[in-house]
Amino acid sequence: MKIIKDKIIKRQNTRLESEGAEFLVLGNLLIQGIPSYKTYTNMPGYDVIATNPETEKLIKIQVKSRWRTNAPGFIIKNFDCDFIIVVRLNRGNKAGNAEVKTPEFFIFPKHILEPITRTKDWNKMNLKDIPNYLDFKDQWELLKKALQ
Repeated sequence: MKIIKDKIIKRQNTRLESEGAEFLVLGNLLIQGIPSYKTYTNMPGYDVIATNPETEKLIKIQVKSRWRTNAPGFIIKNFDCDFIIVVRLNRGNKAGNAEVKTPEFFIFPKHILEPITRTKDWNKMNLKDIPNYLDFKDQWELLKKALQ
């Protein structure tokens, strides 16, 4: 809940959707041929572990999801991971007048996002503040390269 100019704004409960986003990422990794595992305890900093048994490497992935269609940004506080995957679930909007679309995935190495300025009150990062953010859309190959 947040208070803005004497109005109480109730946050939408999107816990199920955020869990779903983690499973979407896990499923995409498996389809890409990357052995991966979802963490089942609340690990601060990461949600999924991707591995390469041949090279014995692993990468920690934090999944950030936004329910709203074409959400402009996401909240991030912790960078205890190797990659951040932002999932725009594109489920419409609260008013019910936005188009429901296919989810979008943006795969960012941590070093790309760490220096980006976030808002002070919510630690929100805007996608438009990330240089060439569209170049990171569906870049599953970045994860494969990191595991080589």
